[in-house]
Amino acid sequence: MESLTKGLKWRQSSLKPIQITKKHTNKNDDGIDDDGAYMIATCEEQPLSPAARLFHEPDFNIYVVAIMGSKYPINPRVAYEKLPQTLLKHPRFSSVQVVDKNSGIMKWVPTTVNLNNHIIIPNIPQTLDSPDKFLEDYVYNLSKTSIESSIPMWDIHLLNLKTSDAEGVGIIRIHHSLGDGTSLMSLLLACTRQVNNPDAVPTVPRKKDSNSGWFSSLSNDGGGPWWKRWFMAVYMVFWLIWNTLVDVGYIMATALFLKDTNTPITPQAGVEHNPKRFVYRTISLDDMKLIKNAMNMTINDVAVGMTQAGLSQYLNRRYGEGKKDLGASEKKNNLPNKKIRLRSNLLVNIRPSPGIQALADMMEKNTEAKWGNWIGYVILPLTIGIRDDPLDYVREANATINRKKHSLEALCSFSVAALVFKLFGVKAANTMSHMAIGHTTLGFSNLVGPQEEIKFYGHDMEFLAPSCYGHPHSLMINFQSYVNKMTIVLSVDETAILDPHKLLDDFETSLKLIKEAVYVKGLAEEDMSKAAST
Repeated sequence: MESLTKGLKWRQSSLKPIQITKKHTNKNDDGIDDDGAYMIATCEEQPLSPAARLFHEPDFNIYVVAIMGSKYPINPRVAYEKLPQTLLKHPRFSSVQVVDKNSGIMKWVPTTVNLNNHIIIPNIPQTLDSPDKFLEDYVYNLSKTSIESSIPMWDIHLLNLKTSDAEGVGIIRIHHSLGDGTSLMSLLLACTRQVNNPDAVPTVPRKKDSNSGWFSSLSNDGGGPWWKRWFMAVYMVFWLIWNTLVDVGYIMATALFLKDTNTPITPQAGVEHNPKRFVYRTISLDDMKLIKNAMNMTINDVAVGMTQAGLSQYLNRRYGEGKKDLGASEKKNNLPNKKIRLRSNLLVNIRPSPGIQALADMMEKNTEAKWGNWIGYVILPLTIGIRDDPLDYVREANATINRKKHSLEALCSFSVAALVFKLFGVKAANTMSHMAIGHTTLGFSNLVGPQEEIKFYGHDMEFLAPSCYGHPHSLMINFQSYVNKMTIVLSVDETAILDPHKLLDDFETSLKLIKEAVYVKGLAEEDMSKAAST
């Protein structure tokens, strides 16, 4: 997608860092300012983008939540010291969103930031039967709340809670109007440093060169004679246009009438207002890389294949509740005979990501950095069915994703929403987007994380688990990689999914079955697992 939009001219192409001035304060015995460590932010006012406006609609009021596990107990004072040097230098984190009385346009207005309004340190009981359950319930209750619009819409919760995964937990909550998921994650990582190289920001795997894939055969070095390359170029452009027209038509049909099959996990009306329960499970990224290398596919193919396999097993069990269990084979199972239409909605940042280093330079060296909330969406069909060969889930995922790569669906969905916003206003754009997304079953994302171990404000990170709430789905699935780990995060509506941990079990079991099938079919040898990290 980035290569297809590289030549476009973006408005508000960059943001300048703001100047922070600290007010005189008195510190308590813990070194924390008693009066709130007020910070004065100064920068120019800017209007909200259409997408940012959309996220303020009552049924599209989405918050991004990132749960970070620390290897050591958390020192709250560090947050007070580091935030003014990092996040507060970003204009979105030191501005409020105000409606102009004359024009009615919402604008970013610089404001004074009281860190005591944004850093929350809850009281944790000394004795807990299950710290993991306490954390789970804490985030669940957090999803019942919102952040006042009179202050910058973000906060950090610091829990010195020893769980099965970490010695302490930090939870960052950010309103989606502040930025798209990819940009927000890049900004978060720009505040971290490598454990083994404290002066270096994290590195993430780069995407393949834009010349790879479809158009690689058109280079002068290959593809045969000129007429053959010319024919292939015309054919590919035609196929791109055709796929885009079909996908846009599919989105319009979904917005108007085309709903997913009613299943036990189908979202009900008003689900976006329900609290969400966040559960997560960390699995081996090396196992996923082993499958990727053996099948000559991508990590995303493996993630979607696991999702299809896990959901198929979960729904097969749910459909079998209260009646005779027919089994879990391709010929005998509990799933309906009629094909299940179950689709995922992917929110896609159609604007090139600002990059971790660029955002780090913005906060440290006062340089400019790109920023935006330019979001389109892609409807990804998921195959639900029991397969005797687990590798079929990955093959089917690969075929679907390759087809979606050859389409401008995300760019067109953004353009259509922007046009509706311009012609008919935010209410009409919200209605169209909400119906197009709400008529699908779930949300999905797969974010690439750091290749090295990192520390956030001096705290070595054990895991990173991002997700969101306020979306019109009963299930949101996030994959987040970190070094040699992959964390699967589920945000669920408990009225539809009462047992999210069993769904995580199905995901984990599916990975094991796919890995075993790779060995059984001779696609990989045991020794390949050592080279899977390449």
